[in-house]
Parts: sequence; C-alpha cells; structure tokens
Amino acid sequence: MSSALDPRLKPPAKLTVLLVDDEPLARMRLRSLLEGCQDPAAEVVAEASTASQAQAWLRERGCDLILLDIQMPGPDGLQLAESLAAHPAQPAVVFVTAHAEHALRGFELDAMDYLTKPVRRERLQAALSRVAQRLSEREAAQSQRAELDEVVAQTQEFVNISLRGRLLRVPLDEVLYFKADLKYLTLRTATQSYVMDGSLSELESRFAAKPSAQGKFLRVHRNALVAKSAVRELLRGAPLGGTSEEEEGEGGEGWAVRIASVNEWLAVSRRQVSAVREALARGSGQE
Repeated sequence: MSSALDPRLKPPAKLTVLLVDDEPLARMRLRSLLEGCQDPAAEVVAEASTASQAQAWLRERGCDLILLDIQMPGPDGLQLAESLAAHPAQPAVVFVTAHAEHALRGFELDAMDYLTKPVRRERLQAALSRVAQRLSEREAAQSQRAELDEVVAQTQEFVNISLRGRLLRVPLDEVLYFKADLKYLTLRTATQSYVMDGSLSELESRFAAKPSAQGKFLRVHRNALVAKSAVRELLRGAPLGGTSEEEEGEGGEGWAVRIASVNEWLAVSRRQVSAVREALARGSGQE
C-alpha cells in the first residue's frame, strides 16, 4: 500500500497519538520524532508505561493511533492490541519494538505497520501516512453510509395514524393488511392493530402513485388490502373468525388467505382468487 495519501480523500489535520512503552527513553525518542513529522502531522496526547495504564486511559478517551511496544511488564502489547477490537473508536495500531519475530502476529491483529527500534523518522512518517489514509477511507465510508441511510429514510413510505392526540408513523413495510370495518380502517402489523380514518380506495390510489409501494399490496376482498409478502396460504373453507354472513357469502365460497406472523384468515372475493394464486406462485408469500 502506498504511503502517499489519496488526494480525493480528506486527511485528518493532525493525528492524535498514544505512546505505550515501558521505557521512558523510548517514549521520549518517539515524541521527538513525531514532532518533526509533517503531512500528516501528529500530536502525542498521552503516554503509558504498561498495557493496563493504556487500557484505563482508553476507557475514558480515544485517539487516532497507538504506537505500541510489545514486550512490557504485565499484559504485553499484543494482548492490548487484541483487546482494542471492542473499543468504539478502534484506534490504529503501529507496533514499535526491538523484536522483529513478532511481526507476523502483529499483522494478524490488523496492525497498520511494524517498526523496529531504533526507529527512523522516514519509516515513522510512512506509517503515519498509512494511518491517515485508513482514517480518511473510514470517514468516507461512514459518510457514504450516512447519505445512504438518509436516502432510505426519505424514500421509505409511512402511514400516519392519529392516536389519542399524538401522531404515529408506521413504516409501510411493517403493514400486513388494511381492513375496512364500517367507517374505519384497521391497520395490522405483526405486533399491533391500529384504527385509522380513510378508505381502501384512497390507499390503493396512493400506493399506485408511489414507485416504492407499487405492486406490494393486493386487494383480496372489497374490505381488505393485503401485503403480498404477508400471504402465506390460500384455502377454501378456512375459518373466518368474526366474518359476517354477508362477507362469507361474497368470499368466493369460503376462500381465504392466511396472514403471516399473526396467523389470521381474511376472506377472498371470488374474482380475486386467481390473483392470490398468482401471487403465491410467484413466491411473494414464501417464508
């Protein structure tokens, strides 16, 4: 990997560094070398002489980079690097040690570089550039994810329900069905039923005008609009609890669909039986 920063990525203004080494003279030399590094520059924000001290510091704070010795009293540098996987910021690690035989293990722990003592400024500067590149790539990826999340949030459809003086937004993807009952509608999700104003015809028209919702719902009966993905079974003579005799007679001689998650049955009109069969055949209701 090249040590030069990709000009398309914005490098950090200055890397924040934690020095971890049990030898004070080694920390002093690293601090001196870092003061002479530029593009990117680096600032030592703390020092620790043991892995335990470093862990205590990291529990309350963060940094971009840890310059880490390996052989130290108590837990060694490799153990500290391994524990960093749980750190929220996951700072980069560059090992600085006189023991080159640990290099393979260091890279297995996703170390950015492995510097052997005595460290030369040129090698340290190259390691800093790699770290800055990694941070810039991470920031760019996070920004892209945030932009994508925002786009998804803006395009996701919601159904607004007035509920005892408050407005509730139910994601359309969570709706199993809408069912008309007298002058109200029931919206059913896997966990809740909500009563709302409106008509099934209005909802059908609204969904038809929204590309994100087109083709997701099927009118199975004059009183029911069902999410195709929620249909699990079409059955003749299914038990229709709470269905009136009028609906039973219009329900295609007892045809009904079973709704996923809630295992409820809804009547299907005779003219919609073939459409439901087609939806099931296409795999729209497969679990």
